[in-house]
Amino acid sequence: MRGTEVPEASPRGTYLQVAEALRQRIESGAITDQVPSEAAIASEFGIARTTVRRALARLESEGVIESLAGLGRRVASDVAHQAPYERVRDDLLSRMRDGRLTVGERMPSEPALATEYGVSRGTVRRALAALEAAGRVESRQGVGRVVRTTADEG
Repeated sequence: MRGTEVPEASPRGTYLQVAEALRQRIESGAITDQVPSEAAIASEFGIARTTVRRALARLESEGVIESLAGLGRRVASDVAHQAPYERVRDDLLSRMRDGRLTVGERMPSEPALATEYGVSRGTVRRALAALEAAGRVESRQGVGRVVRTTADEG
């Protein structure tokens, strides 16, 4: 394989790995407008175009990218104009709303979130600080950050 290699251990989940790699590029600002063509992605990852299409369909269904007839795919306008820390903050709020993060639950660590979102720890700190300022998260000495309220509560 050339370019960005996808581990061969999980061929059935390859499209998910490609989708995640593209998502991280979008979140980090490496892709800001036009998404590379199917052919370019297939060549970079050494995969079939049907696998690329599945990855792109996943990102479209999540609202990360959008298709424009005759123009290809681009980063969704609401995603493209958001700072990386805002995307992290908004996703964490979404997790609180849908119950993946519950009141009293410990937040993932800064390094874990930085890895998950493909951003720096400083970006994660800024997102968490915004959540603290909004009263959604609190810092507890010896524990870390904890969910204080869900996004719908207060």
